[in-house]
Amino acid sequence: MSALSVRGLSAGYPPRRAGEAPTTVLEDIDLDVDPGGFLAVLGPSGCGKTTLLRVVAGLHPARSGRVELAGRVVVDGPRGVPPEQRRIGLVPQEASLFPHRDVAANVAFGLRSRRPGVPRASRAQRETRVAQMLDLVGLPDLGGRLPHELSGGQRQRVALARALAPGPALVLLDEPFGALDATLRVELRTEVRAILRETGTTTVLVTHDQDEALSTADQVVVLRDGRIVQQDTPDALYAGPVDAWVARFVGD
Repeated sequence: MSALSVRGLSAGYPPRRAGEAPTTVLEDIDLDVDPGGFLAVLGPSGCGKTTLLRVVAGLHPARSGRVELAGRVVVDGPRGVPPEQRRIGLVPQEASLFPHRDVAANVAFGLRSRRPGVPRASRAQRETRVAQMLDLVGLPDLGGRLPHELSGGQRQRVALARALAPGPALVLLDEPFGALDATLRVELRTEVRAILRETGTTTVLVTHDQDEALSTADQVVVLRDGRIVQQDTPDALYAGPVDAWVARFVGD
């Protein structure tokens, strides 16, 4: 069974003005991610990759199609399970930490949610889990700091710890390294990949950076104009692009 299965997914946006047609951003998307797998969705700006992530996360409605997560249907056409009940962790490009909460409180935020059928963690359980997550991301002594006291890389590590703390079925990475300088970007994506392997977390990364996709993912999906043009392993994609556009986009 796939950890994430997407079938026939289409999505778009309503017209901006009266008389205009709705905009289609995604059309007939099919993809699968194995349990513990790492999929990169790669494409240029405006190709629909962020919309795909938002539909899976429950932040944007689909027009048609289905999304199953761990065997559970979370999107069925325009209907879907509320975002907070999907067991999905999200790491955005800007870490989006709560500025008035310290690191420990930011990481603990997801542990306070009341998902149906899941008992709320006690204070002691939350503190233990926060300590585990901060140790996992290499920040065991920074729980008392505020976000503005951290570097960009540290803030992204905290965002990852917050996403992983509730034990999600899926983590979505929305260009999480884009705001960092080149050297730190390479270092952090290597660390994040190792952490996700260690935890066995199923992951989808959205990026326009070819090197990032090819160096971190098990499978890469290439999007163009809202459609998948190729899905393959990084080596196979690089060695055997399906057309000249893909060759130019993923090549040197």
